[in-house]
Amino acid sequence: MMRKDQLCIEQFEGEYWWGGDIDEGVCMPFGETKHQRDLIINGSGNQAVPFLVSNKGRYIWSDEPIRFEFTNNSLMVGCERGSIQLHEGYGNLRGAFRAAAQTYFQSSGTIPDPNFFRVPQYNLWIELQYEPTQAKTLLYAEQVLANGMPPGIIMIDDNWMEDYGVWKFRSDRFPTPKAMVDTLHEMGFQVMLWTCPFVSPDNAANFRYLERQGYLLKDERGETAIRRWWNGYSAVLDCTNEAAVAWYEGELHQLMKDYGIDGFKFDAGDPQFYRESDQSAVPLHPNAHCEAWTRIGLRYALNEYRACWKSAGLPLVQRLGDKNHSWDAAGLASLIPNSLAQGLAGYAFTCPDMIGGGQIGDVENNPSFRLDQELFVRYAQCSALLPMMQFSTAPWRVLDSDHLSYCVEAAKLHESFGEEILKLAFHAAQTGEPIIRHMSYVFPEGNYEQIKTQFMLGDHILVAPVLEKGARSREITFPVGTWQGDDGRTIMGPCVQEVDAPLSRLPWYRWISTL
Repeated sequence: MMRKDQLCIEQFEGEYWWGGDIDEGVCMPFGETKHQRDLIINGSGNQAVPFLVSNKGRYIWSDEPIRFEFTNNSLMVGCERGSIQLHEGYGNLRGAFRAAAQTYFQSSGTIPDPNFFRVPQYNLWIELQYEPTQAKTLLYAEQVLANGMPPGIIMIDDNWMEDYGVWKFRSDRFPTPKAMVDTLHEMGFQVMLWTCPFVSPDNAANFRYLERQGYLLKDERGETAIRRWWNGYSAVLDCTNEAAVAWYEGELHQLMKDYGIDGFKFDAGDPQFYRESDQSAVPLHPNAHCEAWTRIGLRYALNEYRACWKSAGLPLVQRLGDKNHSWDAAGLASLIPNSLAQGLAGYAFTCPDMIGGGQIGDVENNPSFRLDQELFVRYAQCSALLPMMQFSTAPWRVLDSDHLSYCVEAAKLHESFGEEILKLAFHAAQTGEPIIRHMSYVFPEGNYEQIKTQFMLGDHILVAPVLEKGARSREITFPVGTWQGDDGRTIMGPCVQEVDAPLSRLPWYRWISTL
């Protein structure tokens, strides 16, 4: 019989919590208002963990999916298998987080490829959508350099391949892929390809082979499971089957060997595409199937994931879910709180969504769509001092020269901080600590728990992007100490000050001393 466990705790005065579903970072910290989330029956489309951590030095962990509810100054946590553990006495948010990381998601000691932190990424998804070609890919890379942006990691997204599960270049779109990759390497780019665990049943020969080998997930009737996802109906690779994973890795290895591909964007794998009744080599909860898909990426230094379960502490790039081209909590306003939530869930190697927004519904079949140049610039600035930044929509195509210059400056700022961010990445690999940190993580006595429009890069860089349309100044909370600004000004904290922030400026400050 399935064992159920439940925990009810009374909240301390002034207690706040983070954790669970990263997509709910915009709602964090929890604890002041009623909130509930069920990770047992409603898996996340972004990163998630069975973990909650408090600014009062407490944390909750379960090895299995949980549901939780904050109400009437109480926290209720339940699970349907395994147990729930409450750990107390760690003083503050940082103390509780580090204790949890050491006990339950100890870091591997390694990081993804260092260039993720040193240079921008260029994902071709929004720019080329479902029609990437060799010629368009090379043109995009050429224009990156022609517009003064640093070469980085270029990602060729969906539909470069013959079919889902047939991981071979489409010859009509990529006639000489080896020559293309060689040229991109000569230009200074590393090259990644999009991939997913889906297999098209319409590709008869490939589908028959994988089905015959037993490499595909089966439904409760023992039939090959066919699942609806955003690109139609497909079978699903059984990532609990070692032989199926070996086949898939063989396909990826061949791409690296034949064409010089450097790594892969591992998309999909969301818990919603699995059922608890599915038949697989190792029976798992849908969240754990997502985790099995995630583990494949550990074999590649150049990797990217969006949907992950209980994969904290691992050397995996974790991108935020697709964001809208908007100023609100579905777009730009979500980047900082959701990125902070990633770090406080143990996902240190974070990447915001594509600059300007990565939600294809904004531009596809939407005749009323109008690009906001100011928003695009503020997206770029907000991303510049996060651990990674990722362009997609070509800024040189959609922006005038002034707005373009501000995006180029943001890319160069990220590049100039590359070695500093890389050191923080290595620190995260040893300790699990986030690269970007909540104000209350670094300054636990400051009562900064509700601040989610600014962040710390490590312990000494305060970053305060502008997140409101039309704003040319913003209010910044400065903790105790002396802060040297990018504008040359020195500010003595603690204080709250309104600072100038024209469209050309991303306000950031370096801590110099406590007095």
